[in-house]
Amino acid sequence: MDFPLSSPIASHFSYVPETGSTNADLIADYSNLADFSVLVAGFQSAGKGRAGRSWVAPAGSSLFVSVLLKPQGLPATKFSWLPLLAGLAMTRAVQEFLAIKEVRLKWPNDVLVGEQKISGVLSELVPSLSGVVIGAGLNLKQQSGELPVETATSLAIEGASDINADAVLATYLGELKKLYQDFVAHGGDAVACGLRQQVMASCSTLDRKGNNRVRAILPNEQELLGNAVGIDETGRLMIQPQDGSELKPIAAGDIVHLRHN
Repeated sequence: MDFPLSSPIASHFSYVPETGSTNADLIADYSNLADFSVLVAGFQSAGKGRAGRSWVAPAGSSLFVSVLLKPQGLPATKFSWLPLLAGLAMTRAVQEFLAIKEVRLKWPNDVLVGEQKISGVLSELVPSLSGVVIGAGLNLKQQSGELPVETATSLAIEGASDINADAVLATYLGELKKLYQDFVAHGGDAVACGLRQQVMASCSTLDRKGNNRVRAILPNEQELLGNAVGIDETGRLMIQPQDGSELKPIAAGDIVHLRHN
């Protein structure tokens, strides 16, 4: 399969008809690859989402892509912004193909159309801690019966026409590269380059039309109920607990948006 629009954006571009996981493949070969190397698969049999959940879709129905980011001169402490950066890039890419729909970023890096998930991003450190592999899955052509959960959607379901995987991928990679290069040029300072403000402006977890109540399911399986009030300078979600205690920064966890009864 050819990707004439997407391949020039990458420093190195590869396509495979099938693999276990594009993230795992890039991590295995990261030392031989340059910054912004891209691997795309027509199908992946062992893809994973957040918290190790499986991510499998019918061949040709989804976009599976991983990008190796090796930001020169940036310490690993700055890498926490890269998943959010990628989520913002995917949000903007999806919006290009769904102009009349509301496409928003759910912290940290799910992309929602309304309340339906259309894309997820999974980031993994390479063993040397010199970079990050950003994996993304985007539902392209599935119909409702082909999706694993009722809360998922696809470009086709949302009304996109003439869905071309290369055009969608090129849009995502273009957005990702612009945001990434600006972030690196500012020394990984998300405030100085405007990334923090852009993420907050696009984040549905913060702007719920008067309702920003959330349930945070933390890695230790504890839960925190409260209001999502901001994102700090390191990319953590700031939650005001409903019991009135001090603000809690959340670096990792599943966030459930709650509506008023």
